[in-house]
Amino acid sequence: MDRGKLTRNILLGMTFGFVLGSVVHMIAPADDGMTMVYFINGLFDIGGKMFIASLKLLVVPLVFVSLVCGASNLSDGSSMGRIGIKTLGLYLITTAIAVSLALIVATTINPGEGINLAAQSEFVAKDSPSIKQVLINIVPTNPIKAMAEGNMLQVIVFAILVGVAINKCGEPGQRVRATLNDWNAVIMRLIMMLMMVAPIGVFCLMVTLFANMGFSAIADLLKYFLTVVLVLLLHFSGTFSLLIRFVANLNPIIFYKKFAPVMAYAFSMASSNATLPITLQNVEKRIGVKNEVASFTVPLGATINMDGTAIMQGVATVFISQAYNIDISMTGYLMVVLTATLASIGAAGVPGVGLITLAMVLTQVGLPVEGIALIIGVDRLLDMLRTAVNVTGDAAVSTVVARSENQFDEAVFNAEVD
Repeated sequence: MDRGKLTRNILLGMTFGFVLGSVVHMIAPADDGMTMVYFINGLFDIGGKMFIASLKLLVVPLVFVSLVCGASNLSDGSSMGRIGIKTLGLYLITTAIAVSLALIVATTINPGEGINLAAQSEFVAKDSPSIKQVLINIVPTNPIKAMAEGNMLQVIVFAILVGVAINKCGEPGQRVRATLNDWNAVIMRLIMMLMMVAPIGVFCLMVTLFANMGFSAIADLLKYFLTVVLVLLLHFSGTFSLLIRFVANLNPIIFYKKFAPVMAYAFSMASSNATLPITLQNVEKRIGVKNEVASFTVPLGATINMDGTAIMQGVATVFISQAYNIDISMTGYLMVVLTATLASIGAAGVPGVGLITLAMVLTQVGLPVEGIALIIGVDRLLDMLRTAVNVTGDAAVSTVVARSENQFDEAVFNAEVD
């Protein structure tokens, strides 16, 4: 498979989808026109949703098989402990940096100052679990149920336990490991097959999105929208580049070039979980992180590492507090940093989850949850951008951890980019 052509085709699919969708939004009736009903919300919507579904199909088996293989290949339990502590620590640190950066930039720009808006509609958020409940729910009572429901934290825990048991089981464990390694190769082949049709899926998704929404929703919230985009760019180009350059001692430009296809996937699908198969495949085959580390850090990152979401929550908190003329003080901002960082642990990597965790953040600092209605119109586009940041953070942390554990293939990283 020619990766250079694939990346080019994905970007072309995104561009053509954006252009066609925007044109349709301007000229076609939004409600009951034949173009919208039969083509945009019919044919193109079916194509996009089928593509996302086909990727989600692989998420649970990929996470389970690759993580069991990785855990079973580690020589001792101390290696798993070190990798786990480093990974979790880096994810929490980068998330805390993200939300802190968001608060600093937002309080400087003041995106909600002078707006004095009232919520046009009520946003009813799902109840967010407490930190205590999140910790309890990590341990699965029924691993089959966890897989069926896509509860990734529970699947990860079960897979690690199975992998450690295989490692300590002698000859029977070696036979099981060999079988799982074969399954891992089969799943990776499935991913490569799906990547061949990715440009078509991305094209369908972009056409559907922009034909239904266009850019009219952005105009009323332009200052808020641009503030979030600015912070996302700062975190993307600043924090991650510093990690790669000074902690991993690698060239960040090469890193971004190698990871470009995954960013395009993540942007078009707005789901860390749906992008997970592509993220893992690229982190191993193009970045050079060995499977022993990648199979643990990448699935965990897709589950708990939400830097882009934390940025949105920080800017949205400032925006809503200013729109309602409520001063939450420095103590409130510190609470936002803490709550947004911890909330990322319990957030699923699915589209729109940021609005659910934002409700918890707003409640903690005494702001009206109804304020989410002010920003919900532009959240879909921002969700696409922050998902690209989320998956890039997963790859950056995986690279740093792999380098520190001597589980990194520098020859793969420095290989010529198509």
